[in-house]
Amino acid sequence: MAKKSDIPEEERALFREAMSGVETREADRAEPYHRRHAPKPLQHRQDEARDELADLNVETPEFFEFRRPGIQQRLFQDLRRGLIPPEQTLDLHGMRVTEARSAFGRFLHASLSRGLRCVRVVHGKGRNSAGNQPVLKQKTYQWLLQSEPVLAFTTAPRWDGGTGATYVLLSRKAGR
Repeated sequence: MAKKSDIPEEERALFREAMSGVETREADRAEPYHRRHAPKPLQHRQDEARDELADLNVETPEFFEFRRPGIQQRLFQDLRRGLIPPEQTLDLHGMRVTEARSAFGRFLHASLSRGLRCVRVVHGKGRNSAGNQPVLKQKTYQWLLQSEPVLAFTTAPRWDGGTGATYVLLSRKAGR
């Protein structure tokens, strides 16, 4: 920034002349002020994959570890260690199961169509659920098992959600 003495007098005079009609404003924000409207959810068409997600009678482990045949051990270890960073996150906190199922289906469909390789699903640990049963965690586990484009999934590292989040490895072929 130039000092006052560095600016020639004729430039200062030109500046004062240009600013002669400017008035000082008292308001701390520019007018017109528009009140922000609450966001409205987009209406999505029914996705076939969401309708196929059924309730399974499978026990949900505390730590998730699943990989389809053909997925290399090294790739799975990288996923488990957090070396493959998630490109997108879905947070299911505070949703009802029907809302979460719909959000999961849309998220999976959008992630596949964008060609994402790794995503994170935050389902929570279920500590505030009735009977301390992690409902969304159980449902997420079931939905991931049923989703064909899911190649592998594992509990997120402790520094990125731990048992309250899951890293998901997706097939790139499914979105094309």
